[in-house]
Amino acid sequence: MAGYSAVTGDALAVKLWSKKVSVEALKQTWAFKFMGRDDNSLIQIFDETEKGAGDRIRVPLRRLINGRGVQDGDTLENKEEKLVFYYDDLYIRQLRHATRTIGRFTDQLVPFSVREHMRPTLQDWHADRIDTWFFNQICSNTVQTDTIYTGNQSTTSADDDHIIIAGGNTAWSMSNTTTCKFTLTLIDVAVERAKTLEVPIRPIMIGGEAKYVMFLHHYQVTDMKGSTATNQWFDIQKAAMQGGAVTNNPIYTGALGEYNGVILHASNRVPLFSTSAGGANTGCQAVLCGAQAAGLAYGREDGPERYNWTEEYFDYKNEFGVAVDTIAGLKKLRFNGSDFATIAVRTWAAAHTTN
Repeated sequence: MAGYSAVTGDALAVKLWSKKVSVEALKQTWAFKFMGRDDNSLIQIFDETEKGAGDRIRVPLRRLINGRGVQDGDTLENKEEKLVFYYDDLYIRQLRHATRTIGRFTDQLVPFSVREHMRPTLQDWHADRIDTWFFNQICSNTVQTDTIYTGNQSTTSADDDHIIIAGGNTAWSMSNTTTCKFTLTLIDVAVERAKTLEVPIRPIMIGGEAKYVMFLHHYQVTDMKGSTATNQWFDIQKAAMQGGAVTNNPIYTGALGEYNGVILHASNRVPLFSTSAGGANTGCQAVLCGAQAAGLAYGREDGPERYNWTEEYFDYKNEFGVAVDTIAGLKKLRFNGSDFATIAVRTWAAAHTTN
């Protein structure tokens, strides 16, 4: 019968566990498939902040260029187009959590190593928290005001140019009617808006093709399927399967389908809101995303690992505890008071019944 057999403070063991958490915590997030280090990623990862460098990083946001160019032997010199960047500040703070055994006698009653279960438990917790950060930020969940759930910084509402409200409503005044529910037409309108803004939303390039990604709540998916012909929905699903097969890109993993160049994903983490007509949990804000929709930054205080693993004994070594901490932040990226690469789509959305 094993309790814990850890030697607290063992430098080699602590380094090993820190590395395992650093490697695996992000991979376990639902949002991992949308992450990357270049500015073609929906969530761009930054590892540039080190101890002494401050509590934020300045994220460069790249605009599309649209100059005329030249033909044939025309002179190109002095006709070059300047790269245009906007910038946003992404704040980082420390995030910690820990687990602790009840006592040596209790640990003797279970036939497994408590320490072996502490790492995946804390790893799961951090992965879950990053997913929570992502959806609260990307979906503009201003109802949640505790920054420990919003990427270690406040959330911001979508500005007027970057939000579409079903049925021509304002705020959350929609009701349970067909015009207020999610349909494919809203995807068309969102794509049109993304492409025709004064600062167009730069799509994600996948296999040479320009794509957007949209996140919907399952309630919205049910409404969308209900307004879509069976053959049309089959074509939407088929497009996603073909896209994933051709590109082998993880961004297609788990996708519902693809429509009008938009890869559709569903998650119950897309937040629900109250509407004036239906009350609590009867409204939802889906979101269409392009490249650099969000940024995830890590600070590195004690070496190359993103996560630190700490082990301690308590009460004369009767209890054993493990803590994991990281310095990080996640944010929906913006410039000049406007969202950079997101279009919010607000609809009626509530649980369905079979009646």
